[in-house]
Amino acid sequence: MSSPENAPVRLERDQQNAAVAVVTLNRPDRRNSLTVELKEALAGALSEVADDPGVRAVVLTGAGKSFCVGQDLGEHAEALRADPATAFDTVDRHYNPIVRALAGMPKPVVAAINGGAVGAGLGFALAADLRIAAEGASFGTAFAAIGLTADSGLSASLVHAVGASRAAELLLLAEPFDAEKALRLGLVRAVVPPAELLPAALDLARRLAAGPTAAYAEIKRGIALGAVAGLDETLAAEGAAQARLGLTGDHAGAVEAFLAKRRPVFEGK
Repeated sequence: MSSPENAPVRLERDQQNAAVAVVTLNRPDRRNSLTVELKEALAGALSEVADDPGVRAVVLTGAGKSFCVGQDLGEHAEALRADPATAFDTVDRHYNPIVRALAGMPKPVVAAINGGAVGAGLGFALAADLRIAAEGASFGTAFAAIGLTADSGLSASLVHAVGASRAAELLLLAEPFDAEKALRLGLVRAVVPPAELLPAALDLARRLAAGPTAAYAEIKRGIALGAVAGLDETLAAEGAAQARLGLTGDHAGAVEAFLAKRRPVFEGK
């Protein structure tokens, strides 16, 4: 699993732990803005790591000084000139599948936000499970500034992360904010010096890669359901998920390890 240095998305394995895949958006000269080529490459990379049983955690980051500043507006302007009625087909064709791939990934995803995360870039970051930002990283919704509403799930993910009132502020005013505010809002779990960002994200991903992968997948599904479902449906889903996990070797081994007062070793199944 490796990609050419000039590929629009690089896909690599962590040299220290091959169970960790690193997906890097790779248009640093354009701040990793999203063209059709990059979006299709990202969707393909996410599908590959999702289907690979050897991958148990994923890091998503950007090359250069930006994480992702959203849609390439040059390409978007060309699409508008060609036919405004089809210019937004990319939402269904690209953005929605990418967000579903990240949010529904049956293994944890850590976003290492190395710089600007704007528009769909912010949406992709919030579709990850955990986020770490570099000092100096900037954030923004940006959509209202160009006369649009949100895409990439931000209408939901921001509400779930910061509440409806603060989400309205971020989307309506479209004011950029820094990494420290992102930390105060709870959008990221830590802010670290730029040189420490990827090591910190990899350390977190390695920790997750050594954990109960099947349980993580069920936890992700439970959180997604719990955000929109009623109590009875959530309780039923939790019970069914626990019954499924009760048949796994990871659960049985962890119970025996607990009784024997030793650390469990999870095999991810």
